[in-house]
Amino acid sequence: MSAENVIPPLASLEAIPYISPEGLIPQDLEGKIGVYAIFAADKSLQYVGYSRDIYLSLKQHLIRQPQHCYWLKVQTIDRPNRTVLEDIRTSWIAENGTVPTGNSADQSAWEQAIDVKAAMTSEELRQYQDPELDERSQQKILKNAARRIEAEILSLLKERGLEEDLRFNPKLKDTGYLDLK
Repeated sequence: MSAENVIPPLASLEAIPYISPEGLIPQDLEGKIGVYAIFAADKSLQYVGYSRDIYLSLKQHLIRQPQHCYWLKVQTIDRPNRTVLEDIRTSWIAENGTVPTGNSADQSAWEQAIDVKAAMTSEELRQYQDPELDERSQQKILKNAARRIEAEILSLLKERGLEEDLRFNPKLKDTGYLDLK
């Protein structure tokens, strides 16, 4: 059995802060392939994922679920191998005893772009659903709601000390979604 096939127990890995004291997501994970476990402030497991670029995935999860991203445990591998990655993820979830909500009921919230319509205020929704509204006016409402939600996310992360440059995809805002570029 090669070293890459040995699955380290999740409990054996060191928890590292999601946001460093310098306000950054761990830079050493940029371009790294591996499996990562994300924990809430109370260190309860929220999500286990794998990626060909852990750093980029962590940025996406942070904007999608900022209230649940406080700690990380990571296992990198040298070469992309979906079977190895899935085996590690499966093992860590089993070790946890229960499937984290990020890997079950809330999976789309962790893995998909933010749906602006689902986060609209009642007033924004009322305006958006006005039968008299043309498509261009609806896009404007979506874009304004997306900007408001983006500002709320960035403000929350700034309060947590994030200094990372997060750029949202402007083209998605017109379609009612928010995600990083």
